[in-house]
Amino acid sequence: MVSAQTSPTQSPAAQNPPASTGSTPTTGQEKKAGTEKSAAQTKGPTPAEELQQAISNAGNDRAALVRNLEAYLVKYPDSAQRPQIYRALVEATLQLQDTARAADYAERIVALTPDDMSMTLVAIQLLQRSGDVAGMRRAVDYAGRVLAFVDNTTMDDKSVKMSPEEWKEAKARDHSAVLLLRGQLNLKLKDTAAAKKDFEASYAEAPAAGAAEKLGEVAELNKDLPDAIKEYARAFALADGANNSVTRKEIRQKIGNVWRQAHGSDDGLGEYLLHSYDEVIKATAGTTVKRNADAHEVSEFTLRKAPDGAPFKMSSTKGEVVVVSFWATWCGPCRALEPQFERVAAQFKDEQHISFLEADCDDDESQVGPYLEEVKPRVQVVFADGLDKHLAVNSLPTVVIIDRAGKVAYRAEGFGDESFERDLTAAAKRALDSAISSGASAGATSGTNSGMNSGTNSRTAPGTPPASTPASKTETTSQPHGTWAP
Repeated sequence: MVSAQTSPTQSPAAQNPPASTGSTPTTGQEKKAGTEKSAAQTKGPTPAEELQQAISNAGNDRAALVRNLEAYLVKYPDSAQRPQIYRALVEATLQLQDTARAADYAERIVALTPDDMSMTLVAIQLLQRSGDVAGMRRAVDYAGRVLAFVDNTTMDDKSVKMSPEEWKEAKARDHSAVLLLRGQLNLKLKDTAAAKKDFEASYAEAPAAGAAEKLGEVAELNKDLPDAIKEYARAFALADGANNSVTRKEIRQKIGNVWRQAHGSDDGLGEYLLHSYDEVIKATAGTTVKRNADAHEVSEFTLRKAPDGAPFKMSSTKGEVVVVSFWATWCGPCRALEPQFERVAAQFKDEQHISFLEADCDDDESQVGPYLEEVKPRVQVVFADGLDKHLAVNSLPTVVIIDRAGKVAYRAEGFGDESFERDLTAAAKRALDSAISSGASAGATSGTNSGMNSGTNSRTAPGTPPASTPASKTETTSQPHGTWAP
């Protein structure tokens, strides 16, 4: 019989177990895990977290941001985020108008990423602005790097939206701009000979007001008044275009001063400037890309959508009626005509066989983007790209209707009376009706022999081309509204 008494082999603890405390015993592994968790809780933020905290703590205070980021770089001088931090410091110090510090951080970026040409140009401009001689000498070296980079770019680097001719033109402009920038640095460093060489090369590559103005300044410094007058006159002719940093008002003051030194008064200056203007425009016209030079029919033209330059093939409108308004940003009557033209276009928005285009004829295409942003046109806008020459457009605005056979069925020049909308609407309907009912050949015959003489003025508008031009052979009517020319 088993006794209820405790066995002699049991330990005292077993014989007398402790009272329950409501918890289990802690093992060695559990103790180690608890220690690691405690260490993790007391460990500081990671470098990435510290960087984010430095940015967040600054809020919108640019000075605080600079202090915080600089303190971070002291703690982590080899941070992999240095290029991004330096960029933020360049931006913040520029906002604080601390040019010297901005230039320093820009140069640090260039040292880390020497192929970053955009930041190299920023560094050049900041060093030029600082006026420090040693810094400007470094800037001259940086400019040499950028020139080499531009020289080494190939056709493979161009945007798909650019034609080979446009790419070559853009490359020449870039090269010219950097030469001008280096010339300005050399001029500040009082190396007049090197500056003149850069300015001459810049102007030869892409004639611009900036280079001509600087050549005038060099000539004036050398007391060569005739050469100074010649160069300032070139700058006057080319000013107020894409290079908005040079204005005719400033050039007028400079050339007036030199002219009076040479001639004693302003007599003859106006005539000289007009003559120089004509000469410069004639000489530089050859540098403009001639688009669609091989096109002989309207459908063979490839225009560019404004302002991005995407291709617009006129072949996509072949067999349709096309209504084109030729205009320019500087043309006041063009602005007045635009809402009338758009109202007419709106009447045909559901028609499948007619297209409306507004074709820009500006020599300086840089003005077009801001203008379109302002007016927000409701009709497709394209660059004329030689279509204006093909149709012998000699004054602006000019509105042309091209029938289904690709011939001119209607032409109106200038901005005129209230009948414009009515007449253009009627002409577009006749061209459309004849195209749909008779086909290409019959539509052209109907438009030229009978329909277009009904209810419209058959007189030739001012500026209409002579009978030998392609446009006049198919023109049937014109609506004279006067002309507007620059």
